[in-house]
Amino acid sequence: MSPSFKLRCRFILIFLVALRGESRYLELREAGDQDPFLLLSAHLKRELAGEPLYRRALRCLDMLSLRGQFTFTADRPQLHCAAFFISEPEEFITIYYDLVSIDCQGGDFLKVFDGWILKGEKFPSSQDHPLPTTERYIDFCESGLGRRSIRSSQNVAMIFFRVHEPGNGFTLTIRTVPNLFPCNVISQTPNGGFTLVVPHQYRNCSFSIIYPVMIKISDLTLGHLNGLQLKKPAAGCGGKGDFVELLGGSGLDPSKMMPLADLCYPFQGPAQMKIGCDNTVVRMVSSGKHINRVTFEYRQLEPYELENPNGNSIREFCLSGL
Repeated sequence: MSPSFKLRCRFILIFLVALRGESRYLELREAGDQDPFLLLSAHLKRELAGEPLYRRALRCLDMLSLRGQFTFTADRPQLHCAAFFISEPEEFITIYYDLVSIDCQGGDFLKVFDGWILKGEKFPSSQDHPLPTTERYIDFCESGLGRRSIRSSQNVAMIFFRVHEPGNGFTLTIRTVPNLFPCNVISQTPNGGFTLVVPHQYRNCSFSIIYPVMIKISDLTLGHLNGLQLKKPAAGCGGKGDFVELLGGSGLDPSKMMPLADLCYPFQGPAQMKIGCDNTVVRMVSSGKHINRVTFEYRQLEPYELENPNGNSIREFCLSGL
C-alpha cells in the first residue's frame, strides 16, 4: 500500500487531531499493531443474515463498516472518543441503544451525529442535509432510553462519547435498512460506479470519494439540452435549477470545496476528468421538476498519475493535499 494512499485515509483518523491538537496525521493507537486500513477492508463487510450477531469491543477511536453489536468499556478516563459508521450506498444505518451506563451528571456524554463531522466540516453539508445542524445531534443524556434507536439519513453516521469512570460504558447494535433513492453517500472504496437518481425532489445530493480519482461520466439526464463545460470565473450553469457539479478539496464538507466543472445539460458520454484531490464529490442540484440521473465510474489514481498529470486533469487546486 503506497504512502500517498495512506495519507488520504486521514478522514477516518483525524477526529482527535481537532480535539487534542496533535500532528496533522493521527496514529491509531487504539488499534495496537493492526493496520488501521483493515478497518475498511473487504473482509470486515459481512453479510450477517442468518448468522449469529457479530460482536466485538468498540475502541475509543473506531471505524465500522459492518453490522453487529459493539460494546465500549472504559479502562481509564476516555475524554475524546468517536466511532464512525459507514454502510453500503443503498442503506440507512440504525443505531440501537442496548445498554448505557454513563454518568451524565459527572460530565459523561454519548451523542449520535447524523452524518460525519471532522475538524468542524460536515458530511452531508448543511446545504445538502434535510435537517438543520442542531437537529442532527441526538444526545443520550437529554433523550435517555426513551429514544432507543436512531436512523441516519444516509450511509454514514457517527457517535461522540466521553466516559470518566473505569468500568462504565455502553453497548450498541448497528443494523441497516434499504434506501431506495440514496442521496448523500460516502464511498467505502476507491474504485466503483454509481447512478445517482433524484426523482422529482427539490434537494441536493452529494456522492463523496475520499481519494484522488479518475472519474468518468457515462450518462446524464436532466430537464434540459446537451453539453459539458469546465467551470471558469463568472461562468457555470447560471440560473438553471438542475445541474451536476464536480468538486474537489482536502476537507469533508462539499460546500467548502472547489467547484471544478459544471455539467449543465443532458448528454451521453463518456466524459472523464482526473481530479488529484484528497476528496472528490459528484453533486447534483435538483429543482424538483424533473427526474434527474447521473451515472459515473471512478478509480483511484496511481502515484505516477499524480506525479505526471496529463490530459483532462484538475490538480493545481489540490497540491497542498498531495
